[in-house]
Amino acid sequence: GSRHKAVLTADDMANWSATIEEPQTYDYHGWTVAKIGPWGQGPVFLQTLSLLKDMDIASMAPDGADFVHTVTEAMKLAFADREVYYGDPDFADIPLDHLLSDTYAAGRRKLITGEASFDLRPGKVAGFEQQYDVTMAMLGADSKTGAVYEPTMAHLTEKRGDTVHIDVIDREGNMVSVTPSGGWLQSSPIIPGLGFCLNSRAQMFWLKPGLPTSLAPGKRPRTTLTPSLALYEGRPTLAFGTPGGDQQEQWQLSFFLRYVHHKMNLQAAIDQPLFHTSHFPGSFYPRTREPGGLMVEGNFSTAVLDSLRARGHKLTVAEPWTIGRLTAARRDADGLLRAAATPRLMQAYAIGR
Repeated sequence: GSRHKAVLTADDMANWSATIEEPQTYDYHGWTVAKIGPWGQGPVFLQTLSLLKDMDIASMAPDGADFVHTVTEAMKLAFADREVYYGDPDFADIPLDHLLSDTYAAGRRKLITGEASFDLRPGKVAGFEQQYDVTMAMLGADSKTGAVYEPTMAHLTEKRGDTVHIDVIDREGNMVSVTPSGGWLQSSPIIPGLGFCLNSRAQMFWLKPGLPTSLAPGKRPRTTLTPSLALYEGRPTLAFGTPGGDQQEQWQLSFFLRYVHHKMNLQAAIDQPLFHTSHFPGSFYPRTREPGGLMVEGNFSTAVLDSLRARGHKLTVAEPWTIGRLTAARRDADGLLRAAATPRLMQAYAIGR
C-alpha cells in the first residue's frame, strides 16, 4: 500500500483476531439447526424453517410443484428480510429474536399463496421503520437492480477458483462444517512477497451510510457463507453445506426438508432435483434481481414445470444434474458415520476411514 493506499493498514492486520460466537439456532420437528449469525445469511435458513414449521411439508411430493412453490415463496420472504435487517451485530442492532419469533412467522406465513409473488416484501419491525424505508428506497423495490451505492468489482479474467465446503466428523463425534471462500482469486491475486491474497467479500457492503451493511472500519460484510450443523433430539448428528453464493441457503434447505420430512437417506436427499430463486437482490455485483425468477434443474418432470409456470413463476430450466454442490455427514446414536456428496459436475467427494 505504499504506492496505492487501500482500506487496510498494517495495524488492522496486527490487531485482528478470530472470534468464537454462539450460533443462532432454531428448533424444527425434533431437530435443532445451528447457523452463523446475521453477519452472514445463515438466519435466512432459520427464518424459512419458522415459516414452514406449521405447513404439511411431508404431504408434498419432494420433487413436486407444491414443494418447490411453497419453499420458494417462503425463501422469498426470508431473503427480503435479509436485505433490510442483516449485518454485523457488533455494529448494528439486529432484531433477530423478533424475526425468528412464532408471532412474526405467523403473520408472514399468510403472505404465501398459490401464486408466485413478484414484489420484494420484507416485514416491518417496530423501531426499524426508518431503516426499512431507507433500504427499500436504495434497493428500488420495483427495479431489477439494486446496484446503486455498491462498491463495484471487476472480473478481469475467467473465474476459475471459487468457494469450497467441507463437512468432517471424527470417531469422537467432533463435527465441523466450514465454507471457506475468498470470493475469486483472479479479482484479488496473491500479494507479491507475502504469499497470500485478500478476499473480495467487501463487495457485499453498501457505501450508503447508516445501514447494518454499510462499509465501516473493523466491520464484517454480510456474507453468503453459511455452513450448517444440526442436532437431533439434542444429540449432534448432522453437518452439511455447499458453495454457491445466494443459492447456498436454498439448496441446503431443499436437502434438509427432504431428509427430515421424506425420510430419505443423505445421498437420496442430495440427488433430488434442485431449484433456487433469483427474486431478491443478489449479493454480488451488479446486485440484480429477477422478480419471480426461479431456476430449476431439467430433471423435474414436464408436469411439474408446467404447474410452476401456471402459478406464475418465471422459469429458467437448467440442464439436469447441474445445480448445487451439496455435501453432508452424519453420526448415528451408535457412532456409525455416514457421508454423501453430490455427483453433479464431479466436484464433490464422500470419504470415510
